[in-house]
Amino acid sequence: MKNARLKTLIVILAITWGSMSTSRPQEGVDVLPTDEGEVKIRPITHGSLMLEFRGKIIHVDPWSRGNYAGLPKADIILITDIHPDHMDRAMVDQLKKETTVILAPAAVAETIREAQIIRNGERKTVEGITIEAVPMYNLVRGPSPGQLYHTKGRGNGYVLTLGGRRVYISGDTECVPEIKALKGIDVAFICMNLPFTMPPEEAAECVKAFRPKIVYPYHYRNSDLSRFVDALKGESGIEIRLRNWY
Repeated sequence: MKNARLKTLIVILAITWGSMSTSRPQEGVDVLPTDEGEVKIRPITHGSLMLEFRGKIIHVDPWSRGNYAGLPKADIILITDIHPDHMDRAMVDQLKKETTVILAPAAVAETIREAQIIRNGERKTVEGITIEAVPMYNLVRGPSPGQLYHTKGRGNGYVLTLGGRRVYISGDTECVPEIKALKGIDVAFICMNLPFTMPPEEAAECVKAFRPKIVYPYHYRNSDLSRFVDALKGESGIEIRLRNWY
């Protein structure tokens, strides 16, 4: 029933705000053209997605609650943080093969020991794909006064360069200065859910700051996506892609 309501909402939003470069929803795979072939983008669930480029498969934050039936194993796995909706040992084992490269922050590598550590601000090139780790953290939100859900330096967002296109994956974060400073982003996956990350309006303000050409709201459980779309009304050059992640 919940999924049916969400699908209805996505259709309504796409129709209502169609004049502001909001793409119509579709199930399955989106395609992003690049100078070196297509990037195929497959939303899976919550904060989990799969990218395919030049025959290489990239799984981001694979989680057992997603439907991975029939999906290929990973050449690259990116993990953003230690929380179970991002770091799922069983799902990593299911998707990895002998040659899979796993990139993750040091806190994740304490559990996923085969992961190569990549820290905020570092870059690595894997299978010809440049991957940069971007800070993701809370500024003010936490479980109690003086504590934060995500501390700076513990987790990573990622920017991938695929055939000249730059794809940003936020992980769990508020709208921090490092995100606002991003340049030349073609596609962005932006989180929004309280209390752990940020509300839709804050996510929209972040998008206005770094202006990706395409933005996917993701990791948005229990958020009102219409508030995100409303907050971006009148912003030219930003395509909003609403997809069903749940």
